[in-house]
Amino acid sequence: MTTAEAARLLLGWDRLLLLTHVRPDGDTVGSAAALCRALRDLGKTAYLLPNPELTATYAPYAAPYTAPEGFVPDRVVSVDIAALSLLPENARPYGERIDLAIDHHPSQGFFARETCLEADSAACGEIVYDIITRLTPVTPEIALPLYVAVSTDTGCFVYSNTTPRTHRIAAALMDCGIDAAPVNKALFRTKSRTRLAMEAWMAEWAEYYDHDRVVVMQIPLSLCLDYKATEADVEELSSLAALVEGTDCGVTLRELKDGRVKISLRTGPRVNATEVCALLGGGGHAAAAGATLHGTLGEVKQAVLQAIDMVAGED
Repeated sequence: MTTAEAARLLLGWDRLLLLTHVRPDGDTVGSAAALCRALRDLGKTAYLLPNPELTATYAPYAAPYTAPEGFVPDRVVSVDIAALSLLPENARPYGERIDLAIDHHPSQGFFARETCLEADSAACGEIVYDIITRLTPVTPEIALPLYVAVSTDTGCFVYSNTTPRTHRIAAALMDCGIDAAPVNKALFRTKSRTRLAMEAWMAEWAEYYDHDRVVVMQIPLSLCLDYKATEADVEELSSLAALVEGTDCGVTLRELKDGRVKISLRTGPRVNATEVCALLGGGGHAAAAGATLHGTLGEVKQAVLQAIDMVAGED
């Protein structure tokens, strides 16, 4: 459905619960928080389901809207979630009763009763912005988390998914009177000493394949334990591999506690990241996608390299 149709649905609903995805980023948190604020401005009861993996980076944006224990919603809305497998553990009981999914992933699974999908949007925040403007004026309280959503999913407006529309929305949000400078400093120009040390280790032990066009960086569980890294230290490490000069396919493998490995893929035009990760049971966008596999780091690395070869072909 269109954003206009989604807005009409939301106008008729009350007692809403908004869901965010596992390992929440700025887009899912910022979009959900902004939509929740807009719904409250309309006089509706709306909350965000607490996300157990929320890091200190994005917690302040969700904090004002956290659902109280025992809240029973009449309607459930997912924000920036492409598949039911991306629901946090405490959100899974709502998996069969999601009334509206708002998303921008081409790999959207259409699990909700209604879906507002714009796969050409750089961020889910762009879609939520269009919906909100049909519901209520955009206040600074709405604009700030939306700016977080749009800026994080575009890498502060430098990723290839950034469009003129992205810049127009960001400008409109800044025109609301928000101070974007502290947000940009905190999100894009500040790193903990732990994160810098982990980046140095990952760069030192990077592996190169396919005439050095494919770089693989790993985050072993032991590395996180040795450095006593928090989730805030680890988030966004997946963007490091794609920064290496001469490569057009950056692979980051993160070992998880339960015998699984999280794959993050950042690519150029030669390799479609969505197609690669779809072969591995995941999804995402053409230039940024992910998946999670059971196995060792070595096993998962071989699976990813094989999938890349299948998608990229010979050239």
